This record gives sequence, C-alpha cells and structure tokens, in this order.
Amino acid sequence: MLSCFRLPRLGGGGDAADHAASPRRPALPFLFAASPSTSGRGKVPLAAEAEDMEKKRWDSMESWSMLLDTVLDPGVGSSSRDGGGGRREEWMADLSQLFIGNKFASGANSRIYRGIYRQRAVAVKMVRIPERDEDGRALLEDQFNSEVAFLSRLYHPNIVQFIAACKKPPVYCIITEYMSQGTLRMYLNKKDPYSLSAETILKLALDISRGMEYLHGQGVIHRDLKSQNLLLNDEMRVKVADFGTSCLETKCQATKGNKGTYRWMAPEMTKEKPYTRKVDVYSFGIVLWELTTCLLPFQGMTPVQAAYAASEKNLRPPLSTTCPPVLNNLIKKCWSANPARRPEFSYIVSVLEKYDHCVKEGMPVTAHQDLRLWRSFAKVFRMGCIASNLSIPVHA
Repeated sequence: MLSCFRLPRLGGGGDAADHAASPRRPALPFLFAASPSTSGRGKVPLAAEAEDMEKKRWDSMESWSMLLDTVLDPGVGSSSRDGGGGRREEWMADLSQLFIGNKFASGANSRIYRGIYRQRAVAVKMVRIPERDEDGRALLEDQFNSEVAFLSRLYHPNIVQFIAACKKPPVYCIITEYMSQGTLRMYLNKKDPYSLSAETILKLALDISRGMEYLHGQGVIHRDLKSQNLLLNDEMRVKVADFGTSCLETKCQATKGNKGTYRWMAPEMTKEKPYTRKVDVYSFGIVLWELTTCLLPFQGMTPVQAAYAASEKNLRPPLSTTCPPVLNNLIKKCWSANPARRPEFSYIVSVLEKYDHCVKEGMPVTAHQDLRLWRSFAKVFRMGCIASNLSIPVHA
C-alpha cells in the first residue's frame, strides 16, 4: 500500500492543535541552514559539516513536509505566481492536490517519490537547489527549466508523460506519470546474461527508437540516452525520460562542456567537438547492445576509462556471438566512430520493424556482408525477410 502524506491547503487545513501550540513554521532558509555549534561558542559549523547536515535534512521526509508546507504559506509566495514572481505558468502544479509517498530513486541532487496527483498515480521528482553553490544552483535551474520546457510540449506513447511542475525555490519538482516497472537498467539487472529473446529485444528496441524518432522529429537532442533514463510501465512499454540535459538541435552548440553519461557518450561529445543528433544514435547503439547482452557496457572499467577507451582507442563492448547478425550489424552502424555513418532513427525503426515482421512470421533472417547480393534481390525481397535459407540482409 502506498503510504502518503498530504500537503496542507493554503490558509490552514492542518491540525489545529499543532498550529496553536507552535508559531508559523520558519522561513525556508532555516530548513537547509546549518545549526549553530554547541561546542564552539556558538560558531557556525564548517562548510563541509553544514553540507552534511543539509543532505541529512534533504533525506528527511519531515523536512519535505515542512518545506512544502512553507511553500504553500501565503507569506512566502502566492500560488498564482511562479518562483520568480512572474505570472503563473500553465504547467504549475496545485500542490494542495499532491500526495507524497515513498522514495524509490535518488540522485546527487534529486529524489523521486511515488505520489498521487489529482487522484492519479505519479512520480514526483524533487530537486534540491543548493544555496551556497551559485554555479551549481544555476546549473540545476537550467536543467529544471529545460526539462519542463521539453516535457510540457512533447506527447508520444514512448515519451514519459508530463503532468505538472512546481518552482518555488528551494523546492523544484516535476510530476510525471508513474512507471511501475522502473528503469530498463533495473530490468536488465534481474536477467541472466544473453537471456532476452529476439521478440523481447525487438519490442523494447522499437519502443525506444520510435520515441527517439519522434524526439528528433521535434528538433530535440536528448544527449543522455541510457538504460537508466528509459522507463517501463505495467505493459512493459518503454518510455524515454529525463530531459534535463536535452537541447534544441539549433542551439546545442551554444552549451559548454560535454553532456550525458560516459559509458553511453559519443566520442565527439567526450572530446567536446561539434556534434549533431547522431550522438543519440551512438547512445542507442550502446543501449541496443545492453538489450542483447543484459550487461553493463564497458564492465570492469570506470566511467572515465570507458570514455577514454571509446573516444581514444575506438573500443566498443564485445558483441554477443548468439545475437542475430542483423542486430549486431545495426549496433555497429549506430556506434560508428564517424557520426555521418550512423543511421537516422527513421532507418533504425524501419530495420527493426522489418526484422520484427520476419520473427513473427517465423521466417529465417540473416545478415550478409555482400551488398551486391542484396542489391540483386532488393526489389524482390522488399520486406527483408525470406522463406528459404538464402542469406539476404534485413536492411538495405
């Protein structure tokens, strides 16, 4: 059963006795500020100690209750305004309708909770905005704004559905549909190596590639496509999530530094060279490899070692010998060192759909390196699958 606490409504609604026994809860800075030291004549703790105390409060459910209660306090900010005093955004959440449940995931600066919003099961991502680190605060605010901007205008069966958000510093939250089966990485961790069937691999890969085809069609580069950012629902449908580092393709080059996660990062991004949407195709190649093996890419290496191996040594994870050649060939195309040689997602979807058709029809499909043979039969075998033992590739 989901254990939740309800956020109090504006103007009261809480326990009257509790409010009578204590004054209005203190302003926001109290919640994350360091407490005076009892052993140093009232001195404030060192920065490291203060940060540790802040993180402990950050993990406290009681602190979240206090924090959000204060956010709803009319003295802190009107519900008709955003965190910066501007006009109310269309996506702004009505926090009085939000129930917060158990935490089920966490990151360096965020926690994700189960919740209920307007009688619907949701995931609530809470972002901690640091008060002392100006650069960190600016980065997290940019990521929040980016994620909300993209999620609020994207709608596709394979993109996680955005519901609402709140922005009242230091409380930043994003509310999305609840994906009950967790991340693709969690799912793969429970599987034996090389255990997924071709049908399962194709189903999951098609969901991901269709979501990415839509995303690129909207002019958006994800920049952090990986198994941890792919979510599964009860029907085992995969949805692309986490758009905090995404950008419009026309504006991506204006951002500084590399984005994403090293094990899945394209070499050109690791080297901080100019890049295109093909960085997502490289990442998809790594994810497709994960589906065929159920393993973590570059296992045994640190993230930095993995990035160096891929970008400087042109190394890739070892392909599965039991994987259908069609998929292995597609993986190699996707993670090519040359971005121009990586296919578009429209092509990837086409290849996977053709192969899926063959598998469902029970037709044997193999890949062949002799393109001349393929050209000879391309007009005849348009679907890329055959009912004989001829070795015809599934894609042109």
